[in-house]
Amino acid sequence: MLSLFILQASSNPIISIAPMIIMFVIIYFFFIRPQAKKQKEQINFQNSISVGDNICSASGIVGKITKIDGNEVVIESEGRNQLRMLKSAISKEMTELQKK
Repeated sequence: MLSLFILQASSNPIISIAPMIIMFVIIYFFFIRPQAKKQKEQINFQNSISVGDNICSASGIVGKITKIDGNEVVIESEGRNQLRMLKSAISKEMTELQKK
């Protein structure tokens, strides 16, 4: 009787594909969608930065933006050191980090 059930289940292609579809839906809603949303927010943040903002880079460098030139920014860190970096290296605004 068990072999009869296996034969019937394997003959229906929807039943054999259904677990893969369910797995894809789970992966999409728990992994792909949140990551895409986070990436979109980060790109919007990087495009909205302006001169005078206090920022923190992905490597932990903290400073104030003094100049924006296309995709590059110049930040002034403590001790009047100026560093040039890409906008994509900026991870968060310092005022946002200080609130937490």
